[in-house]
Amino acid sequence: MALSSKERHDLKKFIKELEGYRARHTELVTVYVPQGYDMNKIAQHIAEEQGTASNIKSTSTRNNVIAALERMGQHIRIVGRTPANGVALFSGNVAEREGQQDYRVWSIEPPEPIKTRIYRCDKEFQLDILRDMLEEKEVYGLVVMDRREGDVALLKGKSIIPLTHAKSNVPGKTRAGGQSAARFMRLREDAAKEFYKKIADLMKDQFLYKEGLKGIIVGGPGPTKYELVDSGYITNDVKKKIIAIKDLSYTGDFGLQELVDKSEDVLAAEGVIDEKKAMGRFFELLAKKPNMVSYGYAEVKKNLEMGAVDTLLLSESLEEAVIEEMEKIAEGLGTAVKIISTETREGVQLRDMGKIAAVLRYEVA
Repeated sequence: MALSSKERHDLKKFIKELEGYRARHTELVTVYVPQGYDMNKIAQHIAEEQGTASNIKSTSTRNNVIAALERMGQHIRIVGRTPANGVALFSGNVAEREGQQDYRVWSIEPPEPIKTRIYRCDKEFQLDILRDMLEEKEVYGLVVMDRREGDVALLKGKSIIPLTHAKSNVPGKTRAGGQSAARFMRLREDAAKEFYKKIADLMKDQFLYKEGLKGIIVGGPGPTKYELVDSGYITNDVKKKIIAIKDLSYTGDFGLQELVDKSEDVLAAEGVIDEKKAMGRFFELLAKKPNMVSYGYAEVKKNLEMGAVDTLLLSESLEEAVIEEMEKIAEGLGTAVKIISTETREGVQLRDMGKIAAVLRYEVA
């Protein structure tokens, strides 16, 4: 399951904070507890590591490691039972100047299950497991084509990633002088078949062994897309991955965007559709009932504090302090909050119009 925008934002924020700390010696402690693992065993291991740390020669390093482990042990007792997805724990002296003390402990139940048990003492916190969770693992193949051109791309999270573009050699509808209609039609059909074979080969190259591919969506104007799928040139293993065929008005980059927009039924569980729906509702109301929306920091904050905001739309490009301020106000008012990425057209529009918008519960003049 793809992470929600809120889960992604919170995890990014957590990682960014811990990336900012670095020790002079190997004294920052990282522990990953897998889902279902006994926390009592982790507490026991931490206690054993405290004993081992007493053998460290450097006085400052020894004291820092022992103190970090001690505080982590205390925190483990507070956590109690292992959370459903496991837990990642971090502890250490993060004072900026040597000789000072600023011991802190962090823990997070991540949005995806932890599979690996790790204990590490290093100059920096070990964050790769959490970083990997930010990577989009589920992708869709996109194919947009007509008789003139075709594009093969991936939808990864909210981003359309173009892979390859192909042009056909299908002649236009005007015959050259002296050509019979039958011969001209044969030339067109032969060129079309060659083009279908080219697109089918590109699909095989890009999609057959693509890890995490959930399906392929094919689209385009007119009947050409159906001719491609039924041509026999697409290998069975690739054809089995086709989950939808959509009628489009465009090809090229516009066609790829249109294909994603028209595949809402297929992509319903993906974050891209959730964001597009939220922003689509905002823009529709902005056009038809402008008093049912607001945008810009001052106006949205005023309406939010009045309790008039149904859904708060915050661009991920906002300053963290502003996001936290708005979320805190919304929390007590039953207002839904959506963090909108800048990876979609709608997200870019929100960023460019002030980074904050709202759908209201009632009209505000």
